[in-house]
Amino acid sequence: MRKHKFKVILEQDENDGGYTVTVPALPGCITEGDTIQEALENAQEAIRGYLEALQIQGRPLPEKDIQLFYGEVEVSL
Repeated sequence: MRKHKFKVILEQDENDGGYTVTVPALPGCITEGDTIQEALENAQEAIRGYLEALQIQGRPLPEKDIQLFYGEVEVSL
């Protein structure tokens, strides 16, 4: 069994609490959790399911993760 690492983005939901997790290298791979730990565990499960679906479909697994940059943009309105 080969291990795969993916960068994830955690966003806190300020209205409802909890966290949303997206996996940029896997389009549409999104999950959530009430705590950071739960969100990360759910992300592992979502990634595993995504990769298994790719295998079932006969599609290639991603060779490498994407480069991810975080920045800030100021906009006047």
